[in-house]
Amino acid sequence: MSGLSRGLVITLLLALIAAMGGTWIGARYIYVQRHQPSLHEFVHYELKLSADQKARIEILERAFAVRRRAREAELRAANADLARAIQARHEYSPQVQTAVDRFHGAMGELQKETILHVLAMRAVLTPEQARQFDTRIGKALTEPAP
Repeated sequence: MSGLSRGLVITLLLALIAAMGGTWIGARYIYVQRHQPSLHEFVHYELKLSADQKARIEILERAFAVRRRAREAELRAANADLARAIQARHEYSPQVQTAVDRFHGAMGELQKETILHVLAMRAVLTPEQARQFDTRIGKALTEPAP
């Protein structure tokens, strides 16, 4: 291999290594800056729950999971109605409006169920845990998503 070819190969390898390193460092920086634990992770791993609190919250979460699945099924059914209504006439017909209203109703009910669940979990917490929880909920509801 000539000196010019070897120099080119070495330059390309160094450029590739630098690009990969920069990508990795950038990805780690963005991940660390933007990763916020989910509410579930926050409650279970950052609030240092007692065994009794864990058991009570687990009961709440199981009950909520059932209600959430039912609401999500309603959302999927409303979306299917909307798809059929749009396909039937390809216009904003009364059937489309009905399907949109059904979807919005289901979405509102899911939001209500979620809020009731969050408040039920809060009732299990100590005053200090509740303060931290309130701060976390406030940020989740007011800060833009990453």
